[in-house]
Amino acid sequence: MPESQRIEDLRRRVHADPTSIAFAQLAEELRRAGSLQESVETCRAGLAIHPSYLSARVTLGRALLELGQLDAAQLELQAVLPHAPDNLSARRALGEIFTRRGALDAALDHYRTALLIAPNDPDLEEIVTALERRVEQAELDAQRTAEQKQREEEEEEAARAVAVSFVAEPGDSAHDRDLRMVAVLETWLDAINVTRAQRRA
Repeated sequence: MPESQRIEDLRRRVHADPTSIAFAQLAEELRRAGSLQESVETCRAGLAIHPSYLSARVTLGRALLELGQLDAAQLELQAVLPHAPDNLSARRALGEIFTRRGALDAALDHYRTALLIAPNDPDLEEIVTALERRVEQAELDAQRTAEQKQREEEEEEAARAVAVSFVAEPGDSAHDRDLRMVAVLETWLDAINVTRAQRRA
């Protein structure tokens, strides 16, 4: 049966009996066909009567995700997990939501769980591997940023110390000022050498 004909038949069934659980199948067919807003509306109408119908709630979450409504999608999908923690579609969709938000650790948790549910899924294996690399790189970048910030703070502190020590005292002769300048430069060079040694360590 052509897809459009299946949708029309399901529409007629739901229209004839608004309490029918066929709404869930209709909503999923609509989602797959790209009729996302109608899928959402169909799910919400049916869930108002059958609030515990988990597959319909997953369909609703996935349709909302495809519409870019991440908060609403997350709310629906997370409501499924306490009752069906091994729901593969919910796990994958939540993984995508957290990936889009840049919450890579949370995304990885959901995708790893999905891979445990479907251990031979090559797409999931690829996603988990890619996310693991991204998480590792993010951790390295954060460490480098922290180290760079620390180096900059140390250099600023050394520069402030040099500036303070370079202030001439009243009554200094030219010779005294020259001696003080040499001492200041030596202090500055020492500070730079210490910083370089820390970078190499």
